[in-house]
Amino acid sequence: MTLSVAILAVVLILIATRGIGRVHIQIWQAMLGGAAAMLASGQIGPRQALAAIDLDVMIFLFGMFVVGRALVASGYLYCLADRWFSRIRSSDGLVAALLLGIGLASALLMNDTLAIIATPLMLRLANEHRMQPKLLLLVLAFAVTIGSVMSPIGNPQNLLIAVRGGIESPFAAFLSVLGPPTLLNLLVTYGLLRGLFRHEFHATPLVHRPAELTDPLLARYTRWSLLIIFLLIGSRAALAVLKIPWDFRLSYIALAGAAPLLLFSRRRFALLREIDWATLIFFAAMFVLMAGVWQSGFFQRYIDGMHIDITSIPAVMGISVGLSQLISNVPLVALYLPVLDHAGASLPALMALAAGSTIAGNLLILGAASNVIIIQNAERSGVRLGFFEFARVGIPVTLVNAGIYWGYLTWWFAA
Repeated sequence: MTLSVAILAVVLILIATRGIGRVHIQIWQAMLGGAAAMLASGQIGPRQALAAIDLDVMIFLFGMFVVGRALVASGYLYCLADRWFSRIRSSDGLVAALLLGIGLASALLMNDTLAIIATPLMLRLANEHRMQPKLLLLVLAFAVTIGSVMSPIGNPQNLLIAVRGGIESPFAAFLSVLGPPTLLNLLVTYGLLRGLFRHEFHATPLVHRPAELTDPLLARYTRWSLLIIFLLIGSRAALAVLKIPWDFRLSYIALAGAAPLLLFSRRRFALLREIDWATLIFFAAMFVLMAGVWQSGFFQRYIDGMHIDITSIPAVMGISVGLSQLISNVPLVALYLPVLDHAGASLPALMALAAGSTIAGNLLILGAASNVIIIQNAERSGVRLGFFEFARVGIPVTLVNAGIYWGYLTWWFAA
């Protein structure tokens, strides 16, 4: 084991235990400490560390954090939720509606965006309807992960696969190949949650509290922001469908969406103070830590020693689900794509990579960036979802989800 892998192991232990003795350590602090240890020990140089930080991801998160904070601060988020869920009268119906609605929305808005926006909503719904907050946080985490599988813009790793994998008509390919098993997995996940949290599904009819705007002017600017985001995402999708070789980055979409709030709202400085800076620090530190680990070559040697066909559907899904827990899914896909390209992999391997790297987020907290966003936002409100609490539910959910994708992809490409 190299020093960089040892540092990663310590970070994972700290995240799992969340402390040393009586000292509580937050996720971002553990990751920042790991990145600092990498630099101090010379496992990665300062220039390499700066180059490892993906500015597009950082800018995208910053812009969406601003919009997400405005949605909550203005009360507009709760008004939208009131329109969508006011007719649901049972806890069963609420969980089912959340899984399906958030899952479908994540295919268009990107899973990290939904994680940013919807965490305060989950906490409010849990409090309003006397349900365990941890259940609804898990519903959100699983929904944004599963739903994003079936779209090339559902998450950053799918976008990499669609662009760098050279897939023709990526929207049609993702939806036709991964759409049916994704919808099935949303249904199956509801059944698993219904069984694992059966005491939380009470028979008392839900009574929805009407929501009101707390800041109408801020809500107006927030509507402008959402409109800009939807229009730009729609334009990006249309350009891809029409195969027009003109693209604009997701970071530009997020900044354009945040622009009305930062330029015109009188609460711009309050919004900047209240966004989740801890999660931004976590991501910057994660990029540095994972770059140092990958440079050690430890995991590459491990894969080479397995002597397997790394382009087969079982191998691609197994490697992507497993290694995503250690280096996160976006870095994994960025590193795996050149390997598949060199090996002459085709559409089946690319679809397996999309499904495996994404569904890996349901296994453990570090498997997906959206999990970290949800958990850190919840902790700011005093609700803690621990590493093992997540794993207790996430492991069976992931095993079933991965099995369904594996079986469906094998059948689809054999037919």
